[in-house]
Amino acid sequence: MKTDILKKGKRIAYLLLSLALVLSCAAPGSSVQAVTSDSIREKEREIEKAKKEVSGLKSNLTDVEKLKKELEQSKNDLTAYVRQLDGQLADIQEKISQYNTMITEKEKEIEETARDLDEAQQRQEQQYAAMKKRIQFMYERSDSFYLETLFGSDSISGIVNRADYIEALSRYDREKLDEYVETRKYVELCKEELEVEKQLLDEAREAVEQEEANVSTMIGEKEAQILSVSSDISNKEAAIKEYEEMIAQENAEIAALEKAVAEEKARLEAENAQARIYNGGMFAWPCPSYKRISDEYGNRMHPTLGVEKFHNGLDMAAPSGSSILAAYDGDVVAADYSPSMGNYIMIDHGSGLYTIYMHCSALYVSKGQSVSKGQTIAAVGSTGRSTGPHLHFGVRLNGSYVSPWNYLK
Repeated sequence: MKTDILKKGKRIAYLLLSLALVLSCAAPGSSVQAVTSDSIREKEREIEKAKKEVSGLKSNLTDVEKLKKELEQSKNDLTAYVRQLDGQLADIQEKISQYNTMITEKEKEIEETARDLDEAQQRQEQQYAAMKKRIQFMYERSDSFYLETLFGSDSISGIVNRADYIEALSRYDREKLDEYVETRKYVELCKEELEVEKQLLDEAREAVEQEEANVSTMIGEKEAQILSVSSDISNKEAAIKEYEEMIAQENAEIAALEKAVAEEKARLEAENAQARIYNGGMFAWPCPSYKRISDEYGNRMHPTLGVEKFHNGLDMAAPSGSSILAAYDGDVVAADYSPSMGNYIMIDHGSGLYTIYMHCSALYVSKGQSVSKGQTIAAVGSTGRSTGPHLHFGVRLNGSYVSPWNYLK
């Protein structure tokens, strides 16, 4: 009797130990999600997408020589030439912007993939440790465990129940092995995705460098063409006349904008609405990281004409893409393009005071928008009649240009 009780107790202990092993395998780490066939397929799709992006990125780089050939037909008309080249520069700048966005996104994705890999490796280690326990237990018990479990019952129904238990245990072992295999595959896929994403990140960074070099090349082409046209004009008088006509066109465009604003303010006053008033504050420096003035306000020797001419603003030398800030609170009355000013912004500060920002590579605000002092409104460029990246910053008061130094800190 005592022997039978001991045998039954032993069998119960084996069953409890087996159950404990099953439970330890079933929940190796509650914080780590299990790998599924869907997650493996999703990871494979992400890898394939990243590979296509690498291939597409290489094939999408600007063909500078092709652009130069396209410009040949416009060289006889400087205005058309500048407009076409600026359009090409805008396309390249858009690519640079897209690549920089891709770099930011890819850096985040690499962090996520690295976390996926870390979690998958933890899961793999936990599953492996649990399987080792299970295998060790089965090895130590050998076939006697199943025999004792199966025939340790005193009835047919008990034997059947225990046979079902053994079958379930074996099925569970197979499932755990399959899960381990899937986890190993997921780990390898995470490693592969990480490598592809890093490759794409490197390619995107190289693409930005290449496209920035392309921008410099095209700006150099423009500079050479502007200087060439200036020197090809038959005499200095004709060259001076052409320059004066260009400035007159600029001034007419600016004056038309001021007139439209004045008419709108008159309408607001008639309706007893409050118009913007300049409160006398000092301006913020519109190129915050660069304070070198490449061309001063006032009369100066023109760099290509060789005669003294009035320069209606400050030229602030800065690399392409550098931030341009609104000098003061105001309303954007123009955010447009002209062949001489390039991409430009004009801001109404009230009381007849305006600031103008010329030759931008990109505009970040639009007409009708209110801006605050120090807000980023554009990026430095060399669009329009410009022979190098800089910001031409002008200030107008009551219809005439005045020295920006009157308002700058």
